[in-house]
Amino acid sequence: MPAEPGTERLERAVRAAEQALIEFEIAVETFRVEVENFSRLHHQRLGPLYGRLDELEARIAEAVAARSGDPDDLRRAREARALVQPMPDVEELLGGWMDSDGLSPEATAMLTGQRVRPPERVRPSDAARKAYRDLVRRAHPDLATEEGERRRREEFVVRVNEAYAAGDEQRLRELAEEWAAGPVPGQRRPDRAEELYARLEWLARRKELLAELAAELESSAIGAMIKMAPEDPDGLLDEIAGGLLAQIAERETRLASLVG
Repeated sequence: MPAEPGTERLERAVRAAEQALIEFEIAVETFRVEVENFSRLHHQRLGPLYGRLDELEARIAEAVAARSGDPDDLRRAREARALVQPMPDVEELLGGWMDSDGLSPEATAMLTGQRVRPPERVRPSDAARKAYRDLVRRAHPDLATEEGERRRREEFVVRVNEAYAAGDEQRLRELAEEWAAGPVPGQRRPDRAEELYARLEWLARRKELLAELAAELESSAIGAMIKMAPEDPDGLLDEIAGGLLAQIAERETRLASLVG
């Protein structure tokens, strides 16, 4: 028996809402990966440059104070030196870049044979982005009609997200082949109007939660920086690094004139 016209409209509305939610989730997840990668690369690449600038500022202030002996210059020298980041305590190292044995991730990888892949870029390659989007559109858990199929898809998409976060094109290609060779998803069974209404409500709530996460990412310091260069966040890192290097060169010249 064919579905009633009203039910058909609800089914179309549910399918459209599902597709819209999937696209929104893809956009949020890809931006989250960029925020995480930018944050890590900013720390790794620019942290030493900021540290060098602080050290030069302290040395310049100390050289000026040594020459003048002025109390204000001496105070400024103390303040500048206080801004220089000290070496972290052992506890900080253990809670950050080292494990409980005092080993860095790279050292652990050498001993265990595991891979450590720090991000090479803020934004994964175009090929990785395309493969990721295609896979999620096909395998998203919201397209499942049964709980077992939903769990299978959820587990699969977790692996897809991990491969994308690592920018691993080869792994994404392997996952695409795995999905293509897997069981063929069943067709959506006819739902009653009440179930369709409930589904629409759930999709709306899920979109609200994603919107909150997206707003939080965009309002963060790193998110705001990425928004300054949405087409080329990696280029923004290079631009900031270039500016810091120019400042370092200027301060090194000034310090040399003071102590030379």
